[in-house]
Amino acid sequence: MDIGDPLDFTGRVVLVTGGTKGIGAAIAGAFLGAGAEVVVCGRNAPGAPPSAGGREAVFVPADVRDPTAVASLVDTMVGRFGRLDVLVNNAGGSPDADAATVSPRFAEKIVALNLLAPFYVAQAAHRVMAAQDGGGSVVNIGSVSAHTPQPGTAAYTAAKAGLLALTRALALEWAPAVRVNHITTGLIRTESAASVYGADGGASVARVIPMERMAVPEDVARACLFLASDLSAYVNGADLAVHGGGEFPARWLAAKGASGVR
Repeated sequence: MDIGDPLDFTGRVVLVTGGTKGIGAAIAGAFLGAGAEVVVCGRNAPGAPPSAGGREAVFVPADVRDPTAVASLVDTMVGRFGRLDVLVNNAGGSPDADAATVSPRFAEKIVALNLLAPFYVAQAAHRVMAAQDGGGSVVNIGSVSAHTPQPGTAAYTAAKAGLLALTRALALEWAPAVRVNHITTGLIRTESAASVYGADGGASVARVIPMERMAVPEDVARACLFLASDLSAYVNGADLAVHGGGEFPARWLAAKGASGVR
């Protein structure tokens, strides 16, 4: 039976939070290329919105940490397009900070951006998705930090672990009308993160990844297309790892280096 192209999003409407740059812009571009109408949001307007195939995303200013702003964002989308089919909760991140000295205000902001904001946006999206034909899909962009904490990321790690748990809780409550899934991202090569990976452009870091390279934003974008598409119609509450196999254990790398094996 011919069911058409399951990755054709023509007629569907997608919201990508933090979709003006980096991973978010790649996600927005992927959905545009698949035929969707795409809205991106952020606190500041981009120089140019994400585009693909001669089409551009629509930018709507919004601070996703503010539930009132989030409700207005979704109302604006529905007023323009009439529906909302896919939400990608991409906005997030954190600078490194010493857990022993970090201020309460810093911790609150990190948790608000990485955990509370996705919850607020998902709630607003669910209000629309649950009432429309075809329901909808929510994809939460998480981090390997939720599974394997790194020094300097205590508040971020806690928030991302919470996002994974939130995904599973919402998947239980909102199915079958709305599916909710999670992507665990690993090391991703973006312009803003280039300095973090060292003077060699990340070549040394890539050696600890089984796939022998860091991810690029498009790797995450393609995973979003899958989770939002009919190909994953029975996938709900899942955690899809997009991290190249993770990282080799430190003890294995140490033993390999001591033996002189390359």
